[in-house]
Amino acid sequence: MIEEKAFFTNDAVVLGILMATLALIFYSTTLKSFEKFYKIVPSILLCFFIPGLLSSFNVISAADSQLDETASRFFLPTCLVFFTLSIDIQALRQLGGKALFVFFAGALGVMVGGPVGIWVGKMIDPTFLGKDGEEIWRGLATIAGSWTGGNANQLALKEIFQPSPAVFAQTSVIDVLFAELWLGLLLYFVAKATIIDKKMKADASIIKEIQERVEIESAKQKNPTFQELFLLLAVGFGITGLAHIVADNVAPFVETNYPNLKAYSLASKSFWIVTVASLSGFILSNTKARNLERFGASKIGTLFLYFLIATIGMQLHIFEAFKNPMLFLVGLIWILIHAVFTIIASYIVKAPFFFTAVGSQANVGGVASASVVAAAFNPSLAPIGVLLAILGNAVGTYCGYLTGLVMQWISNS
Repeated sequence: MIEEKAFFTNDAVVLGILMATLALIFYSTTLKSFEKFYKIVPSILLCFFIPGLLSSFNVISAADSQLDETASRFFLPTCLVFFTLSIDIQALRQLGGKALFVFFAGALGVMVGGPVGIWVGKMIDPTFLGKDGEEIWRGLATIAGSWTGGNANQLALKEIFQPSPAVFAQTSVIDVLFAELWLGLLLYFVAKATIIDKKMKADASIIKEIQERVEIESAKQKNPTFQELFLLLAVGFGITGLAHIVADNVAPFVETNYPNLKAYSLASKSFWIVTVASLSGFILSNTKARNLERFGASKIGTLFLYFLIATIGMQLHIFEAFKNPMLFLVGLIWILIHAVFTIIASYIVKAPFFFTAVGSQANVGGVASASVVAAAFNPSLAPIGVLLAILGNAVGTYCGYLTGLVMQWISNS
C-alpha cells in the first residue's frame, strides 16, 4: 500500500500550523465556555493529539519534515538544562523526608510496575512484544521516562531507545490514557483530603508552613531584561552545544572500542546529549547560576517542551494505536503497582494526602499535572508541585533508562 503524501510539506508552513494550534489551545483555556471541558481534558493532551490527528489525516507528516529532528537535537537538551537548573536543593530539604520518600517510592513503583506488566503480558501472549517485527519494549521504555519525570524525559528516552513511529503511537496512547485516569482519580480525592489524613493519622500542619514559604519566594520573581534573556539562552544552548561535542566524540569511541556497550545505548549520541545536558543543569543548580530561574528558565523550558510535544505528536498515527490490545493490560498493571507503592509509602511515614497526590503526579504527570494537583489543594501550593516535578525531570531519564534495560531483558529472554 502506497502511503498518501501530506497536503503540507513545507516546514515553514508546518511550523506555522503547529504554533497556531498551540496558541489556539492555550487561548481556549482562558475562555469560560471551555472551562468544564478542560476540567476533563488537560490542555497538554490536545497539544499532543491534535498534531497526531493532522498527521493521521495527512494534513502534515513527520516523514516529510525536519522539525522533529530540530526539536530533539536543539530544544530537548536545552529544555532539560532549564528544568534541572531550577532545582532548589535547600527547598527540597525543607519539604521534609516524607515528601521525598513518597516521591521516590512512586518512582520505584513505576520502575517495578513496567517490567511486571510486560512480564504478565508476555505470559499471556508471548507474541505481543514483537508483533509485526517491532520491538515494543522500546516504546514502553519511553513511558517509564514519562512516568518518572515527565514529557521531557519521555522524549529523551525516545531519542535513546528509538522506537518506531507505530510503536511509539501505540505506547503513547497507553501513557496518556492511564496517566489521565489516575490524575482524575487523585483530583476526585482532593476534596476528601482531610478525611483521608485523619484515617492515615497524618499531620498536615507542614502543608501550611510550606504554603507560607512559597508565598514569600513567589514575590522574588521578576520580568527579565533583554540582556538577562540572552544570558539565559546562552547558558541553555551553550550547554546543548557542549553536549553535542561530547556526544560526537564519545559515542563513536564507545562504538569502536567497546561494541558490547551498544546494547545499553552507550554508543548512542542521543544518550550522551541527554546525559550531559541533564547533569550540567543539575551541577549548575548548586551554583549561583540557579538564579537564572528568576529570569524565567523553567518558563522558557516549558515553552520548548510544548513545541517538542507538538512535533512528537506529528509522528503519531492514531489509527495504528489500537492494534496491540495487550498493551492496555500492561498499562493497567503498571499504574496500579505505582499507586500501591505510593500509597504504602504514605502510610508508612504518615504523610498527608497532599504529598501522596503531588508526589505521584510529580512522577506520572510531570510539571503540568503536579502543579494542577497541588493547586487543587490551594493555588499558592502549585510551585511545590513544580518543585517535586523538577526533581522528577532530574532523575526521570535515568530511572526510565534503567527500566528500559530491564524491559529489554524481559522481552529478549
